[in-house]
Amino acid sequence: MEQLVLGIGTRLQHTQFGPGVIVGLRYATYLISFIHHGIKEIDKTDEQLEEIIPENVSEEIETHSEVEKSLLKILRLWNGVSEVVPLGDRWKNGTMILQPGDPSLKAKEVPIEVFFHKIVMLRDRLRVMEQQINAHKVLTDEEKINLQQYVTRIYGSLTTFNVLFRNKEDWFIGDKSSD
Repeated sequence: MEQLVLGIGTRLQHTQFGPGVIVGLRYATYLISFIHHGIKEIDKTDEQLEEIIPENVSEEIETHSEVEKSLLKILRLWNGVSEVVPLGDRWKNGTMILQPGDPSLKAKEVPIEVFFHKIVMLRDRLRVMEQQINAHKVLTDEEKINLQQYVTRIYGSLTTFNVLFRNKEDWFIGDKSSD
């Protein structure tokens, strides 16, 4: 089967998981919110995946702005739920030690899994903020681009933490032109 190239909001049918909607995109996979199975990451070439093309739907019934509103509502409902992102194997059960410069002060130890979870939550919230910027009704395209550039710089500032991620597709990616 050839790879499906679909966007966020596209309705799909999966033979195993049933109906769903694309809520996120990656290089080779879709993040799909299934009605009965929650959010699953599905390969774009999955043979069991089929686009649902609604019949007799006019623009008056379902507009892009209404789809964006629905997706934003779903994202807000799922705000506390983040995707499962694997920690690099060499860091499992590790400890991050923050040693103050003053030897009279005690060091702070943090389980690396706790720190990693906070990094993943930060990344997820940045993604939601990006989506809210893109879907904003009042901002001009120029204002959206300017805000997106700030978000990209934030991602760039966080690339140091990429060493913690097991999979490269989970990494923070900043502005490559500034390197």
